[in-house]
Amino acid sequence: MCGIFAAFRQPNVEEFKSKALQYSKLIRHRGPDWSGNVVQNSTILCHERLAIVGLDSGAQPIVSPDGNYTLAVNGEIYNHIQLREQFTDYKFKSLSDCEPIIPLFEKYDIDAPKKLDGMFAWVLYDKKKDRIVAARDPIGITTLYMGKSSKNPKTRYFASELKCLIEECDEITAFPPGHVYDSDTDKITRYFEPTWWDQDKIPEKHVDYKEVRETLELAVRKRLMAEVPYGVLLSGGLDSSLIASIAARETRKAAQASYNPEGIDANKELSGVDDKGSLHSTGVFNQLHSFAIGLPGAPDLIAAEKVAHFIGTIHHSHTFTLEEGLDALDDVIYHLETFDVTTIRASTPMYLLSRKIKAQGVKMVLSGEGSDEIFGGYLYFASAPDAKEFHQECVMRVKNLHYADCLRANKSTMAWGLEARVPFLDKQFLEVCMNINPEDKLIVPGKKIEKYILRKAFDTTDEPDVKPYLPEEILWRQKEQFSDGVGYSWIDGLKDTAERVISDEEFANPPAHWGSFKASTKEAYWYRLKWDKMFNKSDAAASTVSLWIPKTQWEGVTADPSGRAQKTHVASIV
Repeated sequence: MCGIFAAFRQPNVEEFKSKALQYSKLIRHRGPDWSGNVVQNSTILCHERLAIVGLDSGAQPIVSPDGNYTLAVNGEIYNHIQLREQFTDYKFKSLSDCEPIIPLFEKYDIDAPKKLDGMFAWVLYDKKKDRIVAARDPIGITTLYMGKSSKNPKTRYFASELKCLIEECDEITAFPPGHVYDSDTDKITRYFEPTWWDQDKIPEKHVDYKEVRETLELAVRKRLMAEVPYGVLLSGGLDSSLIASIAARETRKAAQASYNPEGIDANKELSGVDDKGSLHSTGVFNQLHSFAIGLPGAPDLIAAEKVAHFIGTIHHSHTFTLEEGLDALDDVIYHLETFDVTTIRASTPMYLLSRKIKAQGVKMVLSGEGSDEIFGGYLYFASAPDAKEFHQECVMRVKNLHYADCLRANKSTMAWGLEARVPFLDKQFLEVCMNINPEDKLIVPGKKIEKYILRKAFDTTDEPDVKPYLPEEILWRQKEQFSDGVGYSWIDGLKDTAERVISDEEFANPPAHWGSFKASTKEAYWYRLKWDKMFNKSDAAASTVSLWIPKTQWEGVTADPSGRAQKTHVASIV
């Protein structure tokens, strides 16, 4: 991933350029490897690069051979080799996985994003038509914001992070996932139209366990496209453990296979997945590295070590103290650009771990975000009154991932120039699993644990010829939300600190500019105060924040986002 900033139809663009470079510099943590910019007409595109694929020749912005199109991309395009093969007449200038977007746009215009398989946010400028087009990946794995200014009403701004836009914009939008913006119409329209989008359409097809397993394996395989050292985030929970297990298997397979598949020029350093899903990458290593973090003795650390030993990764177990976590809060909120309680709780350990990982020379990791939304894995789902409401809540959670888990995974890691990839949010995997009859997903106390069908898909008890993916106690381990699993005293410490620093009188009299935002706890109040200081109390920026709250309309569900707050939680030994 990388960082992008763009200003379209900016008056006095040459004078503005120095400002644009400073705004771009604010997100250099996302792309520490190289910086670039292009000015055409009254538009400027800036790019901060994190090199993962096409290391020697993938600098951006990318300009088409005829000089008409300029492209700045943040993301990874997993089907870039297949796309290149469709445009044999196009004179590619690099081996970048992002460059095929230009000929793709020339052919399909604003339908181009439909043809991409990956995570991305990009801005493309057409010099002849003085037109800009921007797009974001289907689920919002990659962050993107769009801004407007009353001072320059025709100007449109785009950036990977809010901090680039606050000074210029009095209207900011979290660019919606699966949408494309076209300056010709000045409208944002949805291009992503999966069969499961209508949450009132309840699927009838029952689960095919083999299909679930094979589709997730392919999703992981795609995401091992890299020319740099990579690893996996391993919390010891079901989701990250499955991803780690599959990645370890695929890494071993790739290391044993030839790095020169038929049809690939051995003199080129192309990386990707062929039409059959076979991995070919110059970034593959013989043994996978895994990474975990927690307070000393945390349940996640203990479980992660069991998994790592079982699947054969080189494991790195890191600890942090409560004080270190509290000391990092300001930095976390600055990078996350949110005041949502559950996102900040979970992001802090991930932020600390990402720094350790980058220091160990790794630039890309796989992560397990998305599974809980797809399969109804959060413990409060046990209170769903029926299958219909269970499914509707799943769809809503997937649609809103860009406000919470995707935002956390992207910004916590990119704060240190580390890229996180999320196989569970693969388009094909979503198409399979969001179309499963919700009766199969329901939690039945004593009979079916949360995410039962995912666990069952990787349960090889009845397959003697297949090596188990995970130890049985991990495969059937109860859900621990990440902010709980790193050590229960982490959340307790945050609550206790907030109680000390926010007085009862202060809590009872929130600032007037908060408007409709009501802090339900002192912890939430504390985070919002910190956010205000960093983002100049910006109403425009605050409008991009959404709060993660369980479905409190269901009987017995509490508003506290911690999994421990739900009645079905069984405490682990800490």
